[in-house]
Amino acid sequence: MRKLDDQVKVHVLNQEKAYLKVDVLGCPLTKLSVEDFVDLAEQFINFGEPHYIAVANAAKIVKMRSDKDLKDSVESAHLVGADGVPVLWASKLLGKPLLGRVNGTDLMYRLLKRADEKGYRIFFFGTKEKILERVIERIRTEYPGVNIAGFHHGYFSPSQESLIVRKIRAAKADILFIAFGTPKKELWIKRYLFSMGVPVVHGVGGSFDVLAGVIPRAPLWMQRHGLEWLFRLWQEPRRMWRRYLVTNTLFILLILKAWLYYRIGLLVPNMKL
Repeated sequence: MRKLDDQVKVHVLNQEKAYLKVDVLGCPLTKLSVEDFVDLAEQFINFGEPHYIAVANAAKIVKMRSDKDLKDSVESAHLVGADGVPVLWASKLLGKPLLGRVNGTDLMYRLLKRADEKGYRIFFFGTKEKILERVIERIRTEYPGVNIAGFHHGYFSPSQESLIVRKIRAAKADILFIAFGTPKKELWIKRYLFSMGVPVVHGVGGSFDVLAGVIPRAPLWMQRHGLEWLFRLWQEPRRMWRRYLVTNTLFILLILKAWLYYRIGLLVPNMKL
């Protein structure tokens, strides 16, 4: 890994301490733009120590309230992006507006672009083997400057975990993309962040399916107006209905309750609603 002089290390550490966190229903979101996330990721690479970038949408924020391990993992992240327009709306409603959406797939693409420009090494971990092969093929075609440090599919037994961790560490990647669902990826990162030794670890969820062309993303106008959830529900109604219709409804109710407390001056930091 790259090593910097002490002055630069101190600068990076001071920047980490200066990140402004915005609390939305107990989830500590980072008040930075997606461009800032990419710039800081590059500093993490130069610094050389493991850093964890998480993103949180409405469903994850609700799940964190009942899943302590998930909550602990997200709270341990160095950066937590607001993955969804509803989360941005909630921050504004509570008087703590974020700078913008940091969608996990968008961040992945931006990191790929920066890696393509700088020749960073990336390890791709997760999804089905055939989809992963398509991802690697597309990276080689569309991001030729990316150094593929290695890859491994997401289907393995608990007994194989230590072997995979050693494989990732031996690859000496600058960036690791983990394409598991929630909470599997968060729990993996909680257990193995420092054992893997990768400067930038980003949990990308189902983004490999998008990168491989298996699942299309919502049109830009739907993304900008907070309707990407509706597009995903239309694509996979059986799998997504509970997440978007039940969990998101609960998120709205919790935010309305928090807003009422905020309006009458009773909302305090870290208050459990």
